[in-house]
Amino acid sequence: MMQLLQDFFGWFGYLERPSVLGQMLLALLPLVGLHLLRRRLRRRSPLVPLLLPLTLALIGLGTGLLAWAGQPYGLALLLLQLRAAWFGLDLLQLLLTKVLPSGLLHQLQSRLIRPAFLLLAGIALIDQLDTLDDLALISVGTWFGVPLDLSRLFLALVILYLVVVGSGPLAAALALLVKKVLEIDEGSRRAVQLLFRYLVVAIGVVWVCSHLGLNATAILAIAGGLSVGLGFGIKEVFSNFVSGLWLLFEGSVRPGAVLFIDGDPCEVRSLGLRAAVLWRDRDNAELVIPNQTFFTSTTTTYTGSDRMRRSQVSVGAAYRHDPEQVVALLEATARAQARVLPSPPPKALVLAYGESSIDYALRFWIANPMDNVSICSEVNMAVWKAFDAAGIEIPFPQRVVKTIEAPSPVSVPPAAPDR
Repeated sequence: MMQLLQDFFGWFGYLERPSVLGQMLLALLPLVGLHLLRRRLRRRSPLVPLLLPLTLALIGLGTGLLAWAGQPYGLALLLLQLRAAWFGLDLLQLLLTKVLPSGLLHQLQSRLIRPAFLLLAGIALIDQLDTLDDLALISVGTWFGVPLDLSRLFLALVILYLVVVGSGPLAAALALLVKKVLEIDEGSRRAVQLLFRYLVVAIGVVWVCSHLGLNATAILAIAGGLSVGLGFGIKEVFSNFVSGLWLLFEGSVRPGAVLFIDGDPCEVRSLGLRAAVLWRDRDNAELVIPNQTFFTSTTTTYTGSDRMRRSQVSVGAAYRHDPEQVVALLEATARAQARVLPSPPPKALVLAYGESSIDYALRFWIANPMDNVSICSEVNMAVWKAFDAAGIEIPFPQRVVKTIEAPSPVSVPPAAPDR
């Protein structure tokens, strides 16, 4: 490890050479000028698309002059190639925009394409400063009784990163295949996808440990020691991890499920190893709830056996209207709504005789629990229009006040004077 640090600080001495500084200025100054010109020019200016090709041509001309003069030009040529390759990535992104969804394209660019380019660029720059073969043989210590050099550790980390990043698309493809073969619903597909991803990552970690030649006995011994710490410092994390796996296998809480949390329906967006992320439609908020919460408290779900939900709206009608007529009108109004399910059929009930009106409840079923508020609003508006067309009054709160006259006072004859 000390040898690696010595080589790292030794690179700064190489950067202080006049020939190296000249190549860096040749490559970097035109790029700085390009950035300043872009800030001054408007985005719609016809010159903006031509600035980068002109800058690259200018750097290439300078690199050619260095080669013609017999001066070192390798670093300048490398920086030119890297900037041109980055420009090629921008063009590739424009082409992929027409093929891939924006979310998938962003993940592909940010997690795979651009990190891979930066890794290769870093390796190329290090190759200009030092010899890669010598760096690969540098020892980074002994792990679990196995001596490791830099090349094996670097390869293991790269493969592990690729496994973690690439497990998402692979798991999604496998889950889609399972959905088509077994005809499972969307929530089950998401749960299967998450399980497949954990399985692929676990296999990748085992393969990396085997590639490094780590001692399995030493790993098990350390794992046994860590198990003692699970009972003290990180028992909550471990509990959430086990709860998340159990919920995936049980299927009671899975991506796509709709739960009733704090009086609001919330959709499960993802179920991670530590917590579940739920989306609340009322204010577009995301709730992060630890997995073990679903084991320690009662949870109401609308998607346990199906996704239907029974909704209800309340309304009052004046006493002069026949309750049978009002009930029939309410049920017909609910049946006419497009997002109200015809089966089970809507049902109107007489709830109570209130102070100002007869109180009714209209109950109906909907397909998506997350649409409850908007569908109830549509039904309420339809009820108001139906009552208005039928001449049924929705009375205001009223109270009958009856005035009672006080009785006349009784006249009492005056007392006779004393004699």
